[in-house]
Amino acid sequence: MLKKMQRRFILAAMAAFGTVMLVLVVGINIANYHRTTSMQDDLAVSLLEYEQNAHAQRERAHREHKREPREPQRLERESPPFDRMPAGGRGPEAPFMTRFFAVYCDVNGNFEMISKDYIYSIDEETAKAYAQAILSKGKEKGYYGDYRYHASTNETGSTVLFLNVSQQLQFMKNLFLISAAIGFFSILVVFLLVVFFSRYAIRPYEKNMERQKRFITDAGHELKTPITSIAASADIAAMEHEGDAWISNIQKQTARLTRLVGELVTLSRLDEELPFPEKGTFSLSDAAWETAEPFAVLAKAEGKSYHQSIEEKLTLYGDCASIQQMLSILLDNAVKYSDADGEIRLDIYRKRRKVCIEVFNTCDLPDEVDLDRLFDRFYRVDESRCACTGGTGIGLSMAQAVAEAHGGKIKAQRAGKKAIRFRVTL
Repeated sequence: MLKKMQRRFILAAMAAFGTVMLVLVVGINIANYHRTTSMQDDLAVSLLEYEQNAHAQRERAHREHKREPREPQRLERESPPFDRMPAGGRGPEAPFMTRFFAVYCDVNGNFEMISKDYIYSIDEETAKAYAQAILSKGKEKGYYGDYRYHASTNETGSTVLFLNVSQQLQFMKNLFLISAAIGFFSILVVFLLVVFFSRYAIRPYEKNMERQKRFITDAGHELKTPITSIAASADIAAMEHEGDAWISNIQKQTARLTRLVGELVTLSRLDEELPFPEKGTFSLSDAAWETAEPFAVLAKAEGKSYHQSIEEKLTLYGDCASIQQMLSILLDNAVKYSDADGEIRLDIYRKRRKVCIEVFNTCDLPDEVDLDRLFDRFYRVDESRCACTGGTGIGLSMAQAVAEAHGGKIKAQRAGKKAIRFRVTL
């Protein structure tokens, strides 16, 4: 139990820290992406405006000189006003670091001109292919390869400006990789620290558990002596006064107290770190047959239908006695709480690399019953806590402790409207 608590503590701490680191890494990269993209867009819009103005001046010059539009060509014109550009395009090195080109198309989609005075690595065919791909998408802005593009359409045609942002993209990629690496190593370091300090975190609970176990064990030993004395006195009195109802009731309640004390001590032992110091491999099939036989006879004696299917040659590594005790608890519950003329079924089989034990019985199970609470100590479906069935209310808690001590789990499931199935996976 303490190991499970320590694992849950580590899991909760790492989930919290991992969530914080994830939010930080994602937040930093998203903020950087939006800031960088915003600066690129502002610069691209300014350059697009500059290109459109330059193109308009060129068209006016052509009309004044009555010249026909030429094929795509390089234009002699003034440099972009980098001193008036947004923050992303200003600075003395801006004319040498800002690389862009523009493609102009008429209203019919025919290419009129390609302006690539400020870039060397793009030829005209590649520029046309890029522009055609962008215009076919119908988007105004976005990323295309190493470029941030902006498209503008008016009554005279379309203009697509491509701004080279390879350095900015590489920076964003590097920032993501570095922040992710820092986040990963931070989680790793914190995990090691949490594992180390978790021992100290659960130490108070460990001490409380030890005190609780010691109390139950000591109380059990202290109670055994007076209970044994009462039982012996009741037996002697029963021999002297045969058929006395009061003495018979004392004997029944003494037997119930003896069983309750024994189960509490057993349950306390199952909560220990190593409840079964001497485990071994045993035949689960033989152990199940041996355990189930008395309950099969009892069920048939009460007029109930009993069926079992136990796969042959099943073996299990663990404590044979505790597994048989778990089977006894489940079958005893099935016989006690199944309705008159009810059905009881035991199935034990292998599924992949696990062993499954299923105990099914028909019963009158109210819809409001929380099946998970059946494994709580001293929980009873009957809130009046009637002891007419002879149970103590901790049997299923013991079954759960045995299953978990063997690295397994147990679940209660509704099997129709008036049936329940307990499924143990080992």
